[in-house]
Amino acid sequence: MSGGRDEAMFTGLVEALGEVEAVQPRDAGLRLSVRHPALAAELSLGESVAVDGVCLSVIEVGSDRFAFDVGPETLVRTTLGDLRPGYAVNLERALRLGDRLGGHWVQGHVDGVGRIAAREARGEWQIVWFETPPLLSRQMVVKGSIAVDGVSLTIVDLYRDRFSVMLIPHTLQQTTLGRKQIGDRVNLETDILAKYVQRLLTGTE
Repeated sequence: MSGGRDEAMFTGLVEALGEVEAVQPRDAGLRLSVRHPALAAELSLGESVAVDGVCLSVIEVGSDRFAFDVGPETLVRTTLGDLRPGYAVNLERALRLGDRLGGHWVQGHVDGVGRIAAREARGEWQIVWFETPPLLSRQMVVKGSIAVDGVSLTIVDLYRDRFSVMLIPHTLQQTTLGRKQIGDRVNLETDILAKYVQRLLTGTE
């Protein structure tokens, strides 16, 4: 699910943690304002930014904050409607021609919403289990890529209705996944290649 430009692509490598400053209802959607002074200084109107994995277009830029309009369809299909002032969000600007691809191809089109089911500490690392709609698990493979709240991760274990990932200390510190609690909802985007393979083999999306 995208609220921005369909051609934008991302890597799933979070650039910054922004802070939600305001969530204002607008008709059936909302206006989402995010504070991050360094990123605000570099953004342009109309630019695509992934916010917790959802591609949105910048519609306002201030000295230390920026804003997006989030439509009703995006609110239904993602977790952006859960956001409140003070919440942290993962931010990534769209790829530019010539940028290195350090994660995997991420479109910012959320395929479904999952939920954190368990967290298991392994020293400074963590194994995190996510509940997932069974239809999405058909587009996942062990050691394949998955974007969770816009973070590019590798699947460790996979079952019909859940999967696990291993989070390194950097990811725990630099993304919202280190702050999420059991029961919290997350945006899921499966690997684009898996979607094409499923389509070719079954004739379904």
